[in-house]
Amino acid sequence: MLSTKQRAFLRSIANTTETFHQIGKNGLTENLLKTLSDALEARELIKIQILETCPDTPKDIMNTLCPALRCEPVQVIGRKVVIYRPSFDKPLIKLPVK
Repeated sequence: MLSTKQRAFLRSIANTTETFHQIGKNGLTENLLKTLSDALEARELIKIQILETCPDTPKDIMNTLCPALRCEPVQVIGRKVVIYRPSFDKPLIKLPVK
């Protein structure tokens, strides 16, 4: 569970991060979950754009992604979702102490 300070730190990093993936009319698929899991392992923090054609709302996507990928929600702003999961092999982001 992320503290408020840690979440704010991750949001500041996400501001300068490019959108990694887009979710469209197909919504969340098994293949997409695998791609996002691999991306989290490599980058730890990813930003996802939810397109207008997606059948789910950004909050629904966040609520589905976090348990499925064992990641932490950072923020939902507009149609963008930011998630974080520390890398098991090579942690890149050093979070501030709670």
